[in-house]
Amino acid sequence: MKLILLGAPGAGKGTQATRLAEHYSIPHISTGDIFRANLKAETPLGLKAKEYMDKGLLVPDELTVDLVMDRIAQEDCVNGYILDGFPRTLNQAAALDEKVAIDAAVDVEVPDEDIVKRMAGRRVCPSCGEPYHTEWKVPKKEGICDRCGAELIIRKDDEPETVLKRLTVYHDQTQPLIDHYGKQDKLVAVDGTLSVEEVTNAIIAKLEA
Repeated sequence: MKLILLGAPGAGKGTQATRLAEHYSIPHISTGDIFRANLKAETPLGLKAKEYMDKGLLVPDELTVDLVMDRIAQEDCVNGYILDGFPRTLNQAAALDEKVAIDAAVDVEVPDEDIVKRMAGRRVCPSCGEPYHTEWKVPKKEGICDRCGAELIIRKDDEPETVLKRLTVYHDQTQPLIDHYGKQDKLVAVDGTLSVEEVTNAIIAKLEA
């Protein structure tokens, strides 16, 4: 099973990718992880990407595609994989189409107002990185990390104004991808406002229908 996961920041994409990876016994591949692994190992591709990043430039589509292709050529991907955070652009999607046949692109749909509400409740420990939420993962003592006792903070990324900007960018980038995979009859859309388990079950049911 070769899957692409689409979904706005805060839609629960990462959670679903982890659950689906477990269900199908395939790796969950995030582009962030690929970049970090290649930079850490100082691979030729990683060093090439570092040149752009050091200049504050975006890594070109061609190089990003090469990094992803290098990762999915590894042994653990022989039975499939879940791509999270790739492709981000139509150019990347077209380049991927030339190299591999994806089974489905799963779009976890959550209305913008729900995303803003979800993100506004996020808290994180600046010391140990433990995540919390005002509704779903409340610390034992308000505003204090259970693990290390540090005072919790709201990340800049989770402030409503920043979230709305991120959503605008997401829709601009992703709508063309939704259309792209829709035309190929590979788009699987699910309601991301359901419970985590219901979303997973809905994805699996649609993939196996």
